[in-house]
Amino acid sequence: MKLTIIHTNDLHSHFENFTRAASWIRTNKTEHTLVLDGGDFADFKSIELQGTRGIAAIELLESVGYDAITIGNNETFNGVDTLEHMAGRSTVPFISNNLLKKDQTKIDGVFRSTIIEKNGLRILITGSSPDLGVFNDGLGVSISSYKEAAEEELKRNQGNYDICILLSHIGTEEDEKLAEEINGIDIIISAHDHQLYKEAKIVNGTIMNSAGCYGEHIGFLELEASEEKIELLRSGTIATDNLPSDEETVRLLKENKDRAVVVLSRPLYPLEKPLWHDVIEENPISNLIADGLKDMLQGDIGIINSGIVNAGAFDYLSNKKLVEICPSPLNPTTFEIQGKYIKQALEESLDAQVCMADGRGPGFRGKYAGKLHVSGAKIVHNGKKIVEMYIGDRPLDEEAWYTVASSDYLQRGSGYPSLANNRNDQYRPEEIRDVIRMYADKPEFIDRAVDKRWRETANVSVTL
Repeated sequence: MKLTIIHTNDLHSHFENFTRAASWIRTNKTEHTLVLDGGDFADFKSIELQGTRGIAAIELLESVGYDAITIGNNETFNGVDTLEHMAGRSTVPFISNNLLKKDQTKIDGVFRSTIIEKNGLRILITGSSPDLGVFNDGLGVSISSYKEAAEEELKRNQGNYDICILLSHIGTEEDEKLAEEINGIDIIISAHDHQLYKEAKIVNGTIMNSAGCYGEHIGFLELEASEEKIELLRSGTIATDNLPSDEETVRLLKENKDRAVVVLSRPLYPLEKPLWHDVIEENPISNLIADGLKDMLQGDIGIINSGIVNAGAFDYLSNKKLVEICPSPLNPTTFEIQGKYIKQALEESLDAQVCMADGRGPGFRGKYAGKLHVSGAKIVHNGKKIVEMYIGDRPLDEEAWYTVASSDYLQRGSGYPSLANNRNDQYRPEEIRDVIRMYADKPEFIDRAVDKRWRETANVSVTL
């Protein structure tokens, strides 16, 4: 029989593009079509998702007629409770063969695999989620070996299916290894590393395809499939930029955005003082985050880059404002690092070109890297070099190891590579915007946020 697979991956909540992808999918799917997603469909930078706990994404998948989705890293970034809320309410199966709660129990609504029948052909669909390493515990999940989990699913379902599709959110390189090492996977829909294939690859008899990212393309495979064999007839990716928008998808997005805005716009509390923001100049909202991180994580010093925030907050805070001003799903993080690397990063932060550099990095949703802001430290500089620096009431010791309270963005060395020279990193499940929420209603922290930690001078000692 003829079997067509239409697939998307790594949408990251670029819903405007998805409205166009949805129109093509609706027009081209038939009774012989499977519609699949390779994960990271739901990115919680989206107002629609924040205000509905992800249900807006479920309504889109259901409306367009998806048959299955695997769980990427972004579906877990709001924690296991939100993932259960989404998966447990979805008629589209959420598939992952290697994802459990951190106590090794099942995540409600998540299936290791599903079998879909098309004209008598039994199609096993399973999925692989990426291992986020030290982030797993903070997110409340446990992720096992995707190779062992895939092999186990093939064995567990032996005799019950005719062809196997793996929705894989682990990247092309690892997918090619799976194709080489595991017999029995007929098709891999590849995701996670945002690769755009011009046409499908065949590795050790396994057909692989990937549709890039952000809904800019839709992937398709046209196959001749039977119990005995599967033959690739045609494959490729379709650009969505010139496609018309799907009216039903546009309507659902508007309804969910309106609903989300109402929920998220409710004021949390008034602000006693304005928390203005600047990319280059020392500013109170970035100082507040640094102070909150130091207090929350009990570090020797707090460090955050002002680019984590896109704007200031005035008059009051709401969840909508928090998403708008701090959209990056980055986590409070501690790590140990020597004083010389802290000093190097802080000196680089004196250069406006470094502050204004593109801040791109995993999880970063801002534009610029931004100036480094500190808590628990006093810095004297001459515009180019640090003249004196104190951590607490002691001069910085360049060879000593300090515990830094920061973000996973800086821990990886994004924006400031010297900070990657660290050890013993630990992560919290909260996000940086939660630090603002927790500390912006504390008068002592609001008052302290306006205190200058950087002083420019030619030659003077620090006054503590």
